[in-house]
Order: sequence, then structure tokens, then C-alpha cells
Amino acid sequence: MSNKKTKKRRSQQTAGVAKTKAGGRRVTKAGRRPSHGKTNTSGANGDNFSISGFFRYWAVRLIIMALVGLTGFTAYLDIKIRKQFEGQKWALPAHVYTRPMELYLGQRIDRKVLQAELEELGYQARDTVDRVGSYRFASNQIDIHQREFRFWDVLQQQQKLAIILENDRITSIETSGRWNTGAAASTEIVRLEPRLFGSVSPLSHEDRSLLKLEDVPPALIDALIAVEDRQFYSHFGINPLGIMRALVRNISAGRVVQGGSTLTQQLVKNYYLSADRTFKRKIPEMIMAVLLEVHYSKQEILQAYLNEVYLSQAGNRAIHGFALGSQAFFGRPLHELDLPELALLAGIIRGPSYYNPIKNPERARERRNLVLFSMYEQEFIDQNQYQNAIAAPLQVATAAEQTAPLSYPAFLGFIRENLLHDYQQHDLLNDGLQIHTTLNPRIQQTLERSTSEQLAAIEQSRDMTSGTLQVAAVVIRTDNGEVAAMVGDRQPTFSGFNRALDARRPVGSLLKPFVYLTALEKPSQYSLASLVDDSSITVSQRGSPDWQPKNYDGKEHGPVMLIDALSHSYNLATVQLGMQLGIPDVSATIRRLGYQRDFSELPSLLLGAVPMSVMDVGQLYLSLASGGFKTPIKGIRSVLSKENEPLARYPLQIQQVVEPQFNNLINYALQEVVRKGTGKGVLNGFRYDYGLAGKTGTTDDYRDSWFAGFSGNYLAVVWVGRDDNKPTGLSGASGAAKIWARLMQQMPLQRLEIPYNEDMLATRVYYSLDFDRQDCSLSRQLPILKASLPLESLPCAKLMQYHLDDEDEQQHFESGSPRPNPKRKSWWERIFG
Repeated sequence: MSNKKTKKRRSQQTAGVAKTKAGGRRVTKAGRRPSHGKTNTSGANGDNFSISGFFRYWAVRLIIMALVGLTGFTAYLDIKIRKQFEGQKWALPAHVYTRPMELYLGQRIDRKVLQAELEELGYQARDTVDRVGSYRFASNQIDIHQREFRFWDVLQQQQKLAIILENDRITSIETSGRWNTGAAASTEIVRLEPRLFGSVSPLSHEDRSLLKLEDVPPALIDALIAVEDRQFYSHFGINPLGIMRALVRNISAGRVVQGGSTLTQQLVKNYYLSADRTFKRKIPEMIMAVLLEVHYSKQEILQAYLNEVYLSQAGNRAIHGFALGSQAFFGRPLHELDLPELALLAGIIRGPSYYNPIKNPERARERRNLVLFSMYEQEFIDQNQYQNAIAAPLQVATAAEQTAPLSYPAFLGFIRENLLHDYQQHDLLNDGLQIHTTLNPRIQQTLERSTSEQLAAIEQSRDMTSGTLQVAAVVIRTDNGEVAAMVGDRQPTFSGFNRALDARRPVGSLLKPFVYLTALEKPSQYSLASLVDDSSITVSQRGSPDWQPKNYDGKEHGPVMLIDALSHSYNLATVQLGMQLGIPDVSATIRRLGYQRDFSELPSLLLGAVPMSVMDVGQLYLSLASGGFKTPIKGIRSVLSKENEPLARYPLQIQQVVEPQFNNLINYALQEVVRKGTGKGVLNGFRYDYGLAGKTGTTDDYRDSWFAGFSGNYLAVVWVGRDDNKPTGLSGASGAAKIWARLMQQMPLQRLEIPYNEDMLATRVYYSLDFDRQDCSLSRQLPILKASLPLESLPCAKLMQYHLDDEDEQQHFESGSPRPNPKRKSWWERIFG
């Protein structure tokens, strides 16, 4: 019984195995299906049928799995494109603008300077100014058709300007524009729009300025449709015919040479994917293109394309979108471009580097003409327009491309430093701020040219290897502390280490004026005529060896007037005076006038053993140049949001840190430095007497060469040295002063006038060259405060007596004012004079 059960169970197991191998079909014990009345005589046919069933079984499952995977992948892509397309599409950099050029009644204007300004702004010289962005120079008149521009304080509408000149001075300004129905109106001042010159870029270094579709010239859209995607308005994201044409070409070439992409696919590639031409990338590209067309209108897709397309590389910035592309290649807004220029922009898309019109003008011309032919072929333009357009020159503004990208990295570094005090890094990278700065392009170019020329001349004259010396310099307006220009490297466009901000070097004799100012603020003890002992001195220092300073000429000059000790930069006299005043008092003066960093209050600071940057020195000297008022140096005037709403203003902040009468005295002494002292060499080449004031600075072993000086309207500070801190052999006069002089000679300077002060008298001071002899044979006129009179401590004081209540003696000592005879008349002169 058990044997029968065992055999039956084995028979069932064998049948089950056969059933499984046959793909689930019931088979006989011998591996055959029941015949159901038919006999299967071919075992081979049975095997073939089983294999085909196996593959059919798994094929169905693989197709289902692929469909599920494709659906999931499509859903993922759908979420991705909608989230990014409907959110913040681009990280918009903060755009940085120069100062606007102001034109006002009575202003002396150089026509060449004005013309250079207009051309950098992209204005075109025309016979008439009927078009926006044009200008015309006549014999005594300048006509300008201004663009609309949003300043930080007002929206300036499009307008025409008529400026009348007489002897290079503006005598009349008339405006006419849309807001007054074309009627002319007189005004006293107008502003030209500033120039976009850089950006605080996102980490991707992409730069763009957004366009609205309604602001785009129709001819540009026609050009894009004609050359890039003729079926744009009819396809659903992909163009099968275009793909087939590209496929045939790629197979013929054996590699991917043509994409056959629609504008929608190009947008997907640039916006979401990489630029690699691979079949692997094409699949998601096509899916995403179809999804874009499903969710968004053609107008939305086209607007995104116009803002996303890559057009050029400018330094480390990638120029995206036609708004910035127009500025990069033509220096003008997109809506001012003509048909040939718009066709050129459309043609660049296919190969931004290959068809770059500045680097490859012939290729660019051929490509432009191909675009124009496509437009003519598709009847976007007529034959006359086509012929005129292909005959037109490229008219690429090479200056626009060279100056628009990060041309002034030192100044931009200063701007970033300013902004980080008020904004988060994320805001700067994404919010599209508009930053209006104080940069003056004319002065910036003058500074760059002066540093380059003079450094080369100095190296050549001293047989130095070219490139040995480095430089840092800044130009600041004295009335408001605005930075007009800055360089931080001998290569002005180099965006590396910014020496103007970050290099701190000992300043040498540049600190001496603050020692003498500390003395002059004690009028009962010191005046410009006070005697200072220029003789050897030994200074004991706790924890350090005794200090014995020396004069640069190695000599001692004995008792000298305070003004001469400063003008000739005598070290011994300065240390003698500083030790009498006290190091803490001198340190307090330096801090009060604007130097906020920590420094050691050692006697060596009297001779400038304090490391400072060019900007630090600029802040100190600005307090002197601005009449004794401390004004924070600034580079930003205002910040606007991308919606043109004011976000921050940087108003003028002033604090009086030096009384006017004392500031007048030290400035007079600094004028003496330039007239007769260590800085007298800077006057060579000046056509007018601007009353310049300044001070040379030289450090030990001639490692650092400095000059800081100012006119009535501009202060400039220059440093020259070596990055390895080795000696240069240059004093302040033989190095930095040469650059300073060359710079200031080319700037629109105003005379430095020492203001009238009722506490000050023009005093005739008598003295002798031979101190021991004291014959009082010489005299000079100096400004002396009433509080310092009588000058009893001077050897020739008996010749210098005054009636302080005499109104005739209370006159300003500056040239041009009535000069009284300050000497008290004797009784003999009063009777018989």
C-alpha cells in the first residue's frame, strides 16, 4: 500500500516539474501536452513554442516596467521644470553703475571729454537727433537725444538737450521731451545716465539683465524664428522633421554635428541641462521640451529664451540674454539696434565664440548675412531691407566690450566691502540690485594711464626689470568723500590682490603733518613761526634699545621754523616736537581725524612707523582737505531694487574734528611742502597755480614711496613699492609723487583757497639764516593766529609788534586779498610817513 502511495506521489512531483518547465501548461509524464484527440509527432516544434512563450512573457513585463519608469521620470521632470520655471528663474547679480555726468550752467567743459562720455554710453553721432541715443556737435551747440533712465532719486524721461557753449563754458541748457509735449524749457543742470560697468556676480559668474517680451524689437524675434526654428509657433516642443534632418547629417558625419533642436529644446538645454551633444541628453531634453509646451505659452517660452541664451564670455562673466548682449557688443540698449545689428545677435547664438564679431569679424559678417537671407527668404523683410542690411558694416563697439566687464576690479572690491555692511550675501547674488556708485570713468582712465606710464618710466630710468614695482592709488572728492577712481595693481584690470584696500605698509613722513597739527592746536605755545630744534635726540624705550633717529640727509639743521621743519620733512625736529607734545596726544590726533585701526603708541609713530593702506591714508588726509571735517569715504550713492525702488541711501555724514583756524594753518604748511619743500617737484608741468598741498612719505631703506596731496576739489594718495618688501631706492618725491603729479595735471582741478578767518593775521616774520648771528635780515609773510601773538619767543620778535584791533590787519593772507603792512609803524613813520 505504501509503495503505491510513494509511486503516486513521485508521479505527481514529476508532472509538477514538467508543468513548470512548460511555462505553466499542463504536460504529460513524458513532457507532452494532452492531445485532446490529436497526436503531436514533433518534439522540436514543442520546444520552439515554449521558448517564444518565455520571451513573450518577459517582454510584456519589461514593457510595463519601462512605461512605469518613463512615467515616473516624466513626472519628475514635470515637477522640476514647473518648480524652476515658475519660481525665481535666475540668480540676478547686482549691477553696478558709474556716476552720472552732470552738465550745469557756467561749467567749463572739454568737448572731447563730453564726446568720449557719450560714446561710452553708446550714443551715436548723427546729422539729426531724431532718434533716441544720438548726438550732434555744432560750432557752439551740442544736441543730445537722451534715453529714459531711472536714477536713484527720479525717473528721467526721454528728452532732447540743446546745450549752448561760449568759450568752452555752458551758457544755456534747454530741454524738450514727452512730458511737456515737446515744448522747450530752460534748466540749470542735467545729468547724463550712468554707465553699467560691472556686477556683483553670483557664484556661477553668470550675468544678465531681464527683458520683457514687449520690449524686444520684433525684428530680433523674426531673425530667431527664421534661422533657429521656423516652425516655432506650430510644433509642440520638438520638430520631428528637424530631428530627422539632423540625424541624417550626424550619421553621415559619424558624430553629432547638428542638433536639430527647437527654441524650446535650446531653452531646456541652457536652462536645465548641460551643453553636451550626446544622445543620452537628448531624451530628457525632448521630454522636457514637450512638457514646457504643455504648461506654458509660446510667449512665456520665448521670453525665457531671450533672457537665458548664452552670447559671450567677458572675463570671468558669462553674458546671458540679449539685453546684456546688446550692451556687450554695441554699447547700446536692445531697442536702439538696427536690423543688421539684431541679425548679428541672432546669428551669434549658434557659436558665441566662433562667431564673436570682435574676435572674428569676417565669420560674424557671413553669419549675419545668412540670418538676413533667411529672413528675406521667409518674407520677414523685403529685398530693399535685405540689400541695405547686408551692405551695412558690423558697427561693433569694441570699447563697450572692453569696458563693460569688470574693468575696475579694485573699485568693485571696495563696493563689495561697502555692501556687505548693509546686505546679506544672498541678497547681493539674487535680488538684482542696481548700485549707483561714485566712480568717474574719466578720472579712472586718467589714473590708470598715469600709473602705467610713470611706473614704466621710473623702472627704465633706474634700470629696473619691467614689472618690479607695484602701485596702489585712490582719488577722492574733497567735498563729500566720494571715491572717483582707484587702482590696486599695476595691471588695473587684474582682479587679484587689491593693494589699495588690503596692503598695509608703513607710511613714513605722511604722519608728520599730524604731529605738527597737534602742536598748532596749542596756539599759545606754537605757531608756524615757532622754532623747533632739529638736532640729535636719543629716545629711551621701555623694553627696547634706545632710539636715535636720523635725518635723511644725515645733517642737523639746528633751530628751524615749524613750517620749515615740516616742509623739508626733518626727522629730528619732528621727533623733538613730538616728544614735547607727548605720544598720547599725537596718537589721539591721528585717531580723531579718521584712523580707527589699533596701533602701538611708540615714539617711532612720529616718523610714520604705522602700517596703513592707501584708503586709510586717504581717510586721514580727507579730514584736512575737507576743511577739518571728517567725512567717511564712500563709493555708493544709492541702491535700488530690481523694481527700481530705493532700498538704501548713503547720505553725506560729516563731523568737525579740527577747528577751522588750525586746519587753515596746517594746509598752508602743506602748500609750503609743495611750493618749496620735499614736494616741489610735483609742480613741474602744471599750467596754473592750483594752490596744491601735499606731503611726501619715505620709509626705512627706501622700501615704500608715498605721496598724499590735494587741490580744492580732489585728494589723491599714491603708494609705490615692491610686494616682496625689498628696497626700491625711491623716495616719496622720486616715486609716488611723479605718478601723483602726472595724474593731477590731467584732472579738472579747482584752486585750494585757504578760507578767511577773523582770528588769523597775515604776519611779517623776520628771521636769519644764521641762527647764531641773528641779523633779522630776512622776512616772510605767514598766517599767525591772534592767540599766538606776540611772538616773543622768536629772536626777531622786537620787529613784529601789532595792533590787534587794527581792522586793516585782520585780512586774509591768501593772494588776491588786500595785503596790509603788518609791521607796527614807528612814531617817526607815523609823523613823516
